[in-house]
Amino acid sequence: MVTVQTLAPADGATGPDGAPSSAPTGAGAPLRLPVALALAVAAGLALLAAFPLYGLWWTAPIGVALLAVAVRGRRLRAGFGLGLITGAVFFGPLLAWTNLHVGYAPWILLTLFQATYLGLLGLALAWVSPLARRRPWVWPSAIALLWVAQEALRDRAPFGGFPWGRLAFSQADAPTLALAGYGGAPLVTFAVAAAGGLLAYALGELIAARAWTRAAAATAGALAVTLLGLVLPATTPDGPTVTVAVVQGNVPRLGLDFNAQRQAVLNNHVAATMELAEQVRTGQAKQPDLVVWPENASDIDPLRNPSAADAINTAARAINAPILVGAVLSGPEPGQSRNAGLVWPADLAPGAQPEQMYLKQHPVPFAEYLPLRPIVEPIAQAITNQAKLLRTDFVAGTAPGVLTMGPAKVGDVICFEVAYDDVVRDTVLAGAQLLAVQTNNATFDESEAMQQMAMVRLRAVEHGRDSLMASTVGVSGFVTADGNVHDASGFNTAAVLVRDLHLGSGTTPATNAGPWPEYLLTLAALALLIAAGVARRRRAAPVEDTGQAVSA
Repeated sequence: MVTVQTLAPADGATGPDGAPSSAPTGAGAPLRLPVALALAVAAGLALLAAFPLYGLWWTAPIGVALLAVAVRGRRLRAGFGLGLITGAVFFGPLLAWTNLHVGYAPWILLTLFQATYLGLLGLALAWVSPLARRRPWVWPSAIALLWVAQEALRDRAPFGGFPWGRLAFSQADAPTLALAGYGGAPLVTFAVAAAGGLLAYALGELIAARAWTRAAAATAGALAVTLLGLVLPATTPDGPTVTVAVVQGNVPRLGLDFNAQRQAVLNNHVAATMELAEQVRTGQAKQPDLVVWPENASDIDPLRNPSAADAINTAARAINAPILVGAVLSGPEPGQSRNAGLVWPADLAPGAQPEQMYLKQHPVPFAEYLPLRPIVEPIAQAITNQAKLLRTDFVAGTAPGVLTMGPAKVGDVICFEVAYDDVVRDTVLAGAQLLAVQTNNATFDESEAMQQMAMVRLRAVEHGRDSLMASTVGVSGFVTADGNVHDASGFNTAAVLVRDLHLGSGTTPATNAGPWPEYLLTLAALALLIAAGVARRRRAAPVEDTGQAVSA
């Protein structure tokens, strides 16, 4: 007699390209490809709907869940492809404002590049599927951890990253916004993705027709995670109030060529400030303690151009308050520029120059400087004829933008810097009592401005600081430390806003923790990927089958 042994495939064993070696069943079984494709597209649309201008924040966890269900149990390359589709559907419309004045090619390239990160997320979710089949409770936490890790990578690489479209930035009107004060944007993303992970678990149970009670419990868990912020106390500024004026001077017309009319832009902001001064004189408006002009309010270097300096001097003396002027400065070397916030005192002596300035620390690659210019410039010019407009590279500053303006220490953050966790936190730790985001939306549209305002709202809650956004064309407005927007201006119009804001000196748990929540969640995601690799390679021990015998 010869004993025949059969080897039972281990749960999670894989074949070529990471595919399961035997077809899984139940909640872990991959959906039919047409269904998975439809879910991937729906996931991108749901993510998009959560962001301004739509603002349906509750669709973000639904998008997370749909992508997870689409990729679960699939081959790695299929997971990547489905994630890429979700990313393209999501980022394409979200970033459509980038094509308004530079053509379609840069927008398409940026969309595809950002979508690649969701492709990697889809691959990672497919990778951990075998582990989730063995331990179903892992699936919701895996989804949440991998979302945080994906955003951590996308926020940093390459060339300093591009954090637009983080799940956290879709939650300005959601209860989950309160979590920003405890762990910053990464914790908000984790909560949204965890809610989505619980919904994905519930969907898996329903698809497998296995357990309505577990599906209901998971759905209730998703709701509980979403509403957790309602019971968390918020940090509010406890300092005195200051009266702040924001001047939105508008530009002669939208588009990149507005810089050719930079004198008119400066004149608009001077004239609006002079009009405010007249209203103060007649008692129609309150005397401001400080005034904020937006980024690019003076594209004529006032440190080198006497007429620009005289115009700003006139406005500052008239309003009798320091003005934070967004200015483009030449140098320090030929072919270089600086994006600056200058504190222009009301009593600046004739011929003197302001002593306080903040230089933007995070210039935008391909918009404010060309990385690897000798290599990239010919390629950029071949893609778009607007590349020739970037004749100089903006030099990065090295210090946080804490500026003394009258009774307040103002934290200056310029434009896209509001999307970067470290830039804003360093400003608060350096002593900023309120946050001022100077931006220029004249080359974009209202959706970009509203997306940026959502980021300001998160930062206000994250650090417990009253904040403001000053734009050349809108949207400008004030944001209190609870995340609520006040006195928001319209888009593509002139406006002057005046409001009392509270100064803050304390720190929130998020400010104190800094990047550690993101570091720990990302490390947990890496550990999960390693554990999934072990699960995918495990083979069952040989099992003797005594029920089969053949004669020798």
